[in-house]
Amino acid sequence: MNFLIYPLFWFFSILPFKILYVLSDFLYLIIYYIVAYRKKVVRKNLKNSFPDKSFKEIRSIERKFYHYFCDLLLETLKELTLTEVQFQKRVEYLNTDRILELLKEQKSIIIMTAHYGNWEWASYFPKLFEGTDFKSYQIYKQLRNSKTDKIVYDLRSKFGGVNIEKHQLLRRIVSNVNEKKHGVYWMIADQIPSGKNMGLRLNFLHQSTAALTGSEQLSHKFGFPVFYARITRPYRGKYSFDFIPVCEKPEEAEKNEITSVYFKLLEESIVERPELWLWSHKRWKR
Repeated sequence: MNFLIYPLFWFFSILPFKILYVLSDFLYLIIYYIVAYRKKVVRKNLKNSFPDKSFKEIRSIERKFYHYFCDLLLETLKELTLTEVQFQKRVEYLNTDRILELLKEQKSIIIMTAHYGNWEWASYFPKLFEGTDFKSYQIYKQLRNSKTDKIVYDLRSKFGGVNIEKHQLLRRIVSNVNEKKHGVYWMIADQIPSGKNMGLRLNFLHQSTAALTGSEQLSHKFGFPVFYARITRPYRGKYSFDFIPVCEKPEEAEKNEITSVYFKLLEESIVERPELWLWSHKRWKR
């Protein structure tokens, strides 16, 4: 099956963005109206997150989300043949000066992001570290299918990013600290915590929400400053990544302060452009 799927993916990836987005419009009609992919989950999440919005407003956000979801799928396929020059034209990194200053002061950085916008493109950082020894470390979960895992692994390291399997993260950070290797660690921090990691609950999108605190714990343990990647999408195929300080001195932060600030910033992003968050995820199943 992989021998059939990969050539098909490759074919779609060589198509120009304009054609891909026409295909996305067609795919949206199938996924939303025919397949109805996780529509009950999406609608329930939206209703609970925006209790003051009318049914008409919820439906509008719902449609926009599915439309964007299809764009995201095809943008991901496009990565197979996307060149660095093409990529540079479609991304914009804002307020990176402070991150570079801290790295030069021998401090690694944690950047907290979410399943919002094209989060995969956020962590590539092409050319930002050109001429330096700094690295962009991307945390990922190894997939069961080895061939699919290799495709994803290669895509994420295509523009110089370094992949770290999540179960090896702590060991790798300790090794990097000992070897004085500095860089940015990208943490997607809006997932559901496992049962043993459900120590913090906060109000997020009008709901009691279990929150991951791993990024904060690492920040405290190693003294890493924390930033939030605010993702915006000015238009189809164009993304801006703005880096907002969350906590530059973690040793002075209160317990749960970093996590709470992160979720506040994420909520602001979602309220501003709700269709860009991954509503099909069963975020509140616990």
